[in-house]
Amino acid sequence: LAESNTRLDQIVRLARKLQRDTGIKLLWGTSNCFSHERFTHGAGTNPDPHVFAWAAAQIKKAMECTKDLGGVNYVFWGGREGYSNLLNTELKQEQDQMARLLHMAVEHKKKIGFKGTLLIEPKPKEPTKHQYDYDAATVLSFLRTYDLIDEFSLNLEANHATLAGHTFEHDLTVASAAGRLGSIDANRGDLLLGWDTDQFPTDLYSTTYAMMVILKQGGLKPGGVNFDAKLRRGSFDLDDLFHAHIGGMDAFARGLKIAHRIMEDGQVGDFVKRRYAGWRRGMGRKVLAGKASFEDMEAYVHKHGEAAKTSGREEWLEALINSYL
Repeated sequence: LAESNTRLDQIVRLARKLQRDTGIKLLWGTSNCFSHERFTHGAGTNPDPHVFAWAAAQIKKAMECTKDLGGVNYVFWGGREGYSNLLNTELKQEQDQMARLLHMAVEHKKKIGFKGTLLIEPKPKEPTKHQYDYDAATVLSFLRTYDLIDEFSLNLEANHATLAGHTFEHDLTVASAAGRLGSIDANRGDLLLGWDTDQFPTDLYSTTYAMMVILKQGGLKPGGVNFDAKLRRGSFDLDDLFHAHIGGMDAFARGLKIAHRIMEDGQVGDFVKRRYAGWRRGMGRKVLAGKASFEDMEAYVHKHGEAAKTSGREEWLEALINSYL
């Protein structure tokens, strides 16, 4: 650990100089608590407290390095925080341990004066069979259970949402609705494959829908858009690296412009507003205000009879989105 920390100090000094020379800022820092063999059975969730201590020590140093480099976020990704077989696993014990590690991180953040946001990045599997930070909804539930919801936001990756059986915009919407969408990892997965392909983003539908969620909540600050993507095995020229990054940036830039046009035009927003209009008046408003009972609902149905059916207009909405692209 001492040798590792000494080397990190040297790297941080070099990185700080390069930052001064280039003006490049640090979006977030993190600690690799999953590659080394000591973390085979987890880091914060390891059955051995000695390994837990190693993870905590690594995170402590990584948080300090992130602060020294002016990082505006710190990310936790639990690649080994999960189980392979329930027969040898005490699930609640492991989740209690993970919560304790995160509480310790919150305490250290305050102790060193780190002003950045603490982020958790969900992923359902790979390298672990079943990871505890499965998706946005699972992480939010965990944070609420362990009284951490006010201390953490989410860093969401498109391909991780794919592995969890969701679209990228689904996880973004779930996190944003809870006020916990902090940053994103920009990439895409292959729906025909069951692993994390980490391809550069090129799908304008995905980037447009993602940017609609982000614009609706007013942006990501202090988060941002990070490429967690790599070239395909057959793309090994320097030109490929150039095209991949430019193409990915263009996909999100164009998605942002399209999303802005959609929201400025207002047709989609107006349709959704009309669809839920009943909840802003009369009986619907009373229900949301907590001023109605089951008896009130029963009396309402007796008086008004069957509810009118209204179309969700999905095909029209999808065709409308096409018109902006």
